[in-house]
Amino acid sequence: MIEIGTYSFALDDPRVIAAGIGAALLLILFALLIMAVRAAGRSARVTEPLARQMAVLGGHVQQLGAGQEQLRGGLQTVSDTQANGQSQIIQSMETRLNAVQMQMQEKLADNATRSARALAEMQERIGQTLSGSSKQTTTSLTQLQERLAAIDRAQDNITKLSGDVLSLQDILSNKQRRGMFGEIQLTDIVSKALPSDSYAMQHTLSNGKRADCLVHLPNPPGPIVIDAKFPFEAFEALAAAETKEDQARALRALAQSVRVHIKAISAKYIIEGETADGAIMFLPSEAVYAELHSRLPEVVREGFAARVWIVSPTTCMATLNTMRAILKDARMREQAGAIRKELGLLHSDVERLVSRVGNLDRHFGQARKDVEEIMISGEKAAKRAGRLHDFDFEELAPEDTAQVVPLAPQSKGS
Repeated sequence: MIEIGTYSFALDDPRVIAAGIGAALLLILFALLIMAVRAAGRSARVTEPLARQMAVLGGHVQQLGAGQEQLRGGLQTVSDTQANGQSQIIQSMETRLNAVQMQMQEKLADNATRSARALAEMQERIGQTLSGSSKQTTTSLTQLQERLAAIDRAQDNITKLSGDVLSLQDILSNKQRRGMFGEIQLTDIVSKALPSDSYAMQHTLSNGKRADCLVHLPNPPGPIVIDAKFPFEAFEALAAAETKEDQARALRALAQSVRVHIKAISAKYIIEGETADGAIMFLPSEAVYAELHSRLPEVVREGFAARVWIVSPTTCMATLNTMRAILKDARMREQAGAIRKELGLLHSDVERLVSRVGNLDRHFGQARKDVEEIMISGEKAAKRAGRLHDFDFEELAPEDTAQVVPLAPQSKGS
C-alpha cells in the first residue's frame, strides 16, 4: 500500500503497476540522455544523430508526460471511485448496523416481554400453588378436625357401650330381667320372619300357662309354642372355670339347668289337641347354643326325645322361615277356589283378547289392501300427468283416440 497525501494506492493495482513501469522507462530515458550528453564530448559526429535521437526521445518523453497526466487522471478517478465506494460501503454498513441495532432492540424488547410474561405466569403459578397448598392445608385441618370429632364420638360410643355392657351384665345377673331380654330378642326375630297375624306373643293356653310365643301353624302339626330360656349362671360358671374339675362341675350344672328347662317346656306347652306335638326352646345366645351342641350333645338328644327342639337366634330365624313357607302353602290351599275362579276369569279375558286381536288384524289387512290400491291409482295418475306434461299422446289407448279432436279437417278420401 502506497500513501500519497490523502490518497492510498495498492501495489497490486494494474494502474499503479503501469505508472511504475512508465516511471522506470522515464528514468531509463533520462539515464540514456545523460549518457548521450557525456558521449557528445567524445564524438562530435555522433552529436547530430544523438540530437535527433534526443528530439525523438523528447517527443517520447512528452508522450510519456501526457500518459503520466492521463495516468494521474485515472488514478484520481480511481481514488474518487474508491472514496465513493468507501462512503457507500460505510453508509451500507451504517444502515445494516442500524437495522441490526433495531433488530437487537426488538429482540431485547421481545425477550423482556417474554421474561415479564414468564415471570407473571410463574408468580401466578406460585400464587396458585400457595393457594392450593393453603386450601389443602385447610382441607387437611378440616379433615383432621372431623376425624378428631369422629374419634370423640367413637370414644363417647365406647363409653356408652361400656355403660350398656354394664347394664347388660346387670340385666343378665337378674333372672327376671334375663327372661325379659330373651323375650324381647325372640319378639324381634319373630316379627321380622312371620306375618303379624300368624303368631301371638304371651299367649295363655287352656292349662293357664302363658307361652312367650305361639305360632299358628295349620294342622298338622298345629300351633307350636316357642319359649325363651337363658341358663346364664351355669354358662357363666363354665366360662369362668380355670381347672378341669371346675369345668366338669360347670358342665354338669349347665346340663342340669337345660334338662330342667326341657322338662318344663314339655310339660307346660305340649297339649294334645291344642298345640303341636312338640315345642321350641329359644336360647338367646349363640355361645350357649354352640357350647351345648359341642360339649353336651346328650342333652340335645334328650330334648329331641322330649319333643323339645333347641334353637339359637340364627337357627330360630331359619326355622321361622320354614314355618312361613308352611303358612304360605296353607293359605294358598285355602285360597285355591278363589285362585281357580280368577284363573277362569283370566282365561275368558285371554280368549276375548285373542278375538279382538283377530278383528284388529282383519282391519289392518283391509287397510293395507286399500293403501295398496291407493298407491296403484296414484302411480297411474302420475304416469298420465307425466305424459300430459311432455305432450306424449302416442301411448294412448286405441279406444281413447276417438275422443281426440283433430287439429285440421280431414279429407273425404282419407
